[in-house]
Amino acid sequence: MTIMKKVNVEEQAIQAKKAAKTLSLLTTEEKNEALRKLADVLDAEYETILAANEEDLENGRKNGYDDAYMDRLTLTKERVEEFAQGLRNVAELDDPTGIINSDWTLDNGLNVQKITVPLGVIGMIYEARPNVTVDATGLALKSGNSIVLKGGSSAINSNEKIVEVIHRGLEQTKIPKEAVQFIASTDREATQQLFTMKQHIDVLIPRGGGSLIQAVVNNATVPVLETGVGNCHIYIDVEADVEKALAILVNAKTDRPAVCNAAETAIIHQDWFDANKEALIQTFKENNIAVHGDEVAVKAIPSAVPAGEDDWANEYLSTDIAVKIVNNVEEAIEHIDAYGTKHSEAIITESAETASTFMKLVDAAALYHNASTRFTDGGALGFGAEIGISTQKLHARGPMGLPALTTVKYLMNGNGQVR
Repeated sequence: MTIMKKVNVEEQAIQAKKAAKTLSLLTTEEKNEALRKLADVLDAEYETILAANEEDLENGRKNGYDDAYMDRLTLTKERVEEFAQGLRNVAELDDPTGIINSDWTLDNGLNVQKITVPLGVIGMIYEARPNVTVDATGLALKSGNSIVLKGGSSAINSNEKIVEVIHRGLEQTKIPKEAVQFIASTDREATQQLFTMKQHIDVLIPRGGGSLIQAVVNNATVPVLETGVGNCHIYIDVEADVEKALAILVNAKTDRPAVCNAAETAIIHQDWFDANKEALIQTFKENNIAVHGDEVAVKAIPSAVPAGEDDWANEYLSTDIAVKIVNNVEEAIEHIDAYGTKHSEAIITESAETASTFMKLVDAAALYHNASTRFTDGGALGFGAEIGISTQKLHARGPMGLPALTTVKYLMNGNGQVR
């Protein structure tokens, strides 16, 4: 399958914009029926999707992609079933459009309503995860938006096949297949076009590594809903329960190391470290966690290597972890302020006062007390599938589910009023 196709990105965006008009007229049940149909078709055609995915995996092996990258790229029957089920889950969620947020009447009799409406056309730029193709499509369609998808070259075959299957499913529904556009090209010029088509694209959402996100943020003239890299921290306080601390640390680091809500740095109170370092060392060893530590950690942990400046800012996406020893919660917060990416941060402590200080002063989209950072996820928090995790503060923050893909419109109804 060739991937150097000549595509007309502007024409695709125009088609998506036209389809968005049709979408805006559909009922909630019509959209839900379409999502369920897409889920059924994906389940039925998983073998063709896996065959296309194998082409991408073979290319990945030839290009020497690391294990974390290959994990994000890999599809299995179970993973296809999961993102098909995700569409069914989204179908069960409340429709975020058409909600009357406010309703009032002015002294002159003019009635004013503030209602939620779709954003319009979403441009989605992402890297290795083919599941994003389905997740983003489901959320966009349920919220009444068309979507233009631009996946990374490493997953081009998987993504193109998934969209082919989606189009076959949409042909059996009231949603026009033009509502889902896939830019089947690895040409960078195609991506650059998306950046500047303000007349057709209402918002861009980048999802991937830091370089991709910054390229979109720095070059786009279309408004950007910025998703963030996850340099997440676990702070183990002096009053942390040992069993809780170790279990949370292992889960946050090793459950899925290659995702953005995995922990990359453990910040540990000096007194807790002194009292529990043998248990900590054994935990690192049993779970194959490689430690990059500060001077105190390196002296105490036999296998640790010295951490450089890059280690504190690094999103390892592996079972490596940076370890910083501090004297109090204030030092922990200072470290997070210096190196965190405002994604997800956790404190492990039995002190309600210390936890409150941490939760108030740490600037991040998601904060945890005695729980793993792995819960920063649309599905885990009950949003259905997510389109990304926003680390910015305007419009949306944290896991972005259906409500994040809407804006508002004011409707005024009168009987001849003039000003």
